[in-house]
Amino acid sequence: MPSVARSRRAESASTPSGAGARVAAEAPHEAGAGASSSAPARGGQGPLPERIGEYRILRKLGEGATSEVFLGLDEFHAREVAIKRVRQAAVRDPVDGRYYSRFFAAEAGLVGRLQHPHVVQIYDAVTTADEQYLVMEYVPGNTLRPYCRPDQLLPLELIVEIGFKCAMALGYVFRQGLIHRDIKPANILAMERAGQVTDVKVSDFGSVLNLGADTTQVHRVGSLSYMSPEQLDGGPLSAQSDMYALGAVLYHLMTGHPPVEGESQAATIQRIMNAPVVPPSARRHGVVPAVDEVILRALAKRPQDRYTDWDAFANALAGLVTGRLVPRGNLQQVLDSERFNLLRKLPFFRHFDDVELWEVVHQGRWQRYRTGHKLMARGQPGRDFHIIAQGRVEVWRDGRKVETLTQGMLVGEMAYLAPSKEERLRTADVVAVDPLTTLSFTPETLAQLSVACRGRFNEAFIEVLVERLHAAQEALSQHSRGR
Repeated sequence: MPSVARSRRAESASTPSGAGARVAAEAPHEAGAGASSSAPARGGQGPLPERIGEYRILRKLGEGATSEVFLGLDEFHAREVAIKRVRQAAVRDPVDGRYYSRFFAAEAGLVGRLQHPHVVQIYDAVTTADEQYLVMEYVPGNTLRPYCRPDQLLPLELIVEIGFKCAMALGYVFRQGLIHRDIKPANILAMERAGQVTDVKVSDFGSVLNLGADTTQVHRVGSLSYMSPEQLDGGPLSAQSDMYALGAVLYHLMTGHPPVEGESQAATIQRIMNAPVVPPSARRHGVVPAVDEVILRALAKRPQDRYTDWDAFANALAGLVTGRLVPRGNLQQVLDSERFNLLRKLPFFRHFDDVELWEVVHQGRWQRYRTGHKLMARGQPGRDFHIIAQGRVEVWRDGRKVETLTQGMLVGEMAYLAPSKEERLRTADVVAVDPLTTLSFTPETLAQLSVACRGRFNEAFIEVLVERLHAAQEALSQHSRGR
């Protein structure tokens, strides 16, 4: 069984809309890489295969015109996976078969290439004489498509948070030389807990434009409601083309309507090209002009009138949260976007890239303490260290204040890094003098991080220790000069 590619990390499955030079309206969704554990699969389509390649099949997740998606078990890695198997009838289609083969090849070429916490990963791609299939990360949950219904709209602050995470993910994708070209609600997977959306992952790269490829690629693909004017016009594409699509998705999530609607495909195309977009605030109560401005800029007709890069779009969305320009619900006291931007400003994390910083956001323990709380006591075992995200602490030894630590500084790292158990004891009391927010790690939580991220922590620890050593030497030097 020769593999087209084998490596790691993830992707999802829905039929690429607009095969060849055709523009397609939103196609019926296929459940894919966990695209929805609740998505319907058509019955009566033949028996469930016992295995596909080396993967044991547990159940069918969904299907569409060109592929079937199964939940499988990767017994070697002890994990569930989503397997998208291409229908051979689609590949052999005399009109569109060559396009479907290229879509499969586009995804297969990304095996192991995209590793971001908000991008579904592709583990394997296999082609044999009898079948073609992709093996992807399984993400239980749903897609964002149900939340575009007027009766199921999400809270505004959650929509903005989703937009921020997708913008950061697509910025990462673009830095890999890729333009997605089919961003739509059905291609964004929603992870849920207790009926609430807690995280998202961008999926389905079958329509991806690889800017570095030296082979002919299919053009004018996408889903009509979310395609940019230049995409419809067959013009050159850029990061701004995906920005338009994400803006259209956020608009749909906010209002329950796509930004442009027409009585026919031709009418919709004409309005995308020429008609102004109705501001979201005209379609949903509680949307303020600042939100209109962010979304409408992403939906500008000309690419040069949209955001200059993905960071600018992400920062504009984050500014709506930090500026309290969207209503705050009770979903989470501090949103992940706020945590991410907070860490990015701290000197300790200045060498961490975006992917590593997201790991820190998700794996670290965030805690808040009142003024006067004793964070550490002298003589206690030191099994964790804290990074001050907000507030100040005072360090006391033998009844005397020895220093004040502020935002971005480490607390308790000396006991944490001590070489022996006997030396891992706190040597001072640490007390909060302001309302305090910290991010803490234990050996167990630090071990959950990737090797690359743990390496960044080690580099940052060394910098901190060198700075402490220089400060101690300077203090000794001043003491000597004063004698």
